[in-house]
Amino acid sequence: MQHAFRSPQSLTRRLAALALGLGAAGALLPAQAQSTAPAVQFPTKPVRIITPFPVGGGPDGVARLVADKLSRMWGQPVVVENRPGGNGFIAIDAFKRGANDGHDLIQLDAVHIAAYPHLFKKLPYDVAKDFDIILPLFKTYFFVNVATNSPYKDMGALIADARANPGKLNYGSWSVGNPVHLGSALLESMTKTDMTHVIYKETTQLYTGVANGELSFALGTSATAGPLQRAGKLRFLAVAAPKRLANFPDVPTVAESGGPAGYEVTGWNAIAAPKGVSPAVAEKIKRDVEKALAEADVKEKFVSFGYEAFPTTRDQFKQFMDGESTRFADVIKKAGASLD
Repeated sequence: MQHAFRSPQSLTRRLAALALGLGAAGALLPAQAQSTAPAVQFPTKPVRIITPFPVGGGPDGVARLVADKLSRMWGQPVVVENRPGGNGFIAIDAFKRGANDGHDLIQLDAVHIAAYPHLFKKLPYDVAKDFDIILPLFKTYFFVNVATNSPYKDMGALIADARANPGKLNYGSWSVGNPVHLGSALLESMTKTDMTHVIYKETTQLYTGVANGELSFALGTSATAGPLQRAGKLRFLAVAAPKRLANFPDVPTVAESGGPAGYEVTGWNAIAAPKGVSPAVAEKIKRDVEKALAEADVKEKFVSFGYEAFPTTRDQFKQFMDGESTRFADVIKKAGASLD
């Protein structure tokens, strides 16, 4: 048998080529390993969502829907802890003293983020330094609610009475500076009327006050005021939105009902982690909450609440919040509202 003869130079070239090939394959390994690396390990223990809202309201209902979905996704308990009162400061204080790795989250209202910085000379928190605001949970429009037997059949009649009797008509909310108070103050400003603001401890007491005639009216969403409206004790006089809502086609806008054009009152909620939380953890929370909000039963519940999700990038939401802050600042200035 004959064997092919290979010169030392030829053998050297083949070995060099083999070495280069192995080197190239080795260079691919880190990229391949990186692409198949496991996702961030979160959560590794129970997660708490702290909310400033009382049990039973629309925002609390959203928090519990999201918590249930996240618990199933994460394989860890996700509990909602209600800390109402104190303008939300009780909940915020509990959050600030909690875990800073994302295992403690907080549900924030628009006023905590965009209004209170303009209302309080000194706040027990700093929006920029204490919160990593991850994404919005929902947006909603407010209705003008009156008692079923109220003499006001439209906004024109309510406003005319307020102009004829300064200080006689009253409206309610649960604190100074919330969307219901500021929205009502905006109505006063736009209609050049003078009405009296009455503060109730909780939303259930507030809308009961409208139903039994203690209050002339109160702004409220279909989630907060809806139960009494569906029970026939409240009437939606108008909606403070640019157009009629699909679920309430028979309820006119404030402008259609004889009120000022361009009068809008919205509310929104967001979920936040502590400032400085790992970007990977923040992104996982955002992604999984978005999945929860996209599920069919959550969408169905939002319809019954009169809420709508508004998916957005973090940069877009930052721009939205900046715009809301400017809007609230203008309303607060016109209303002459301040705290401290």
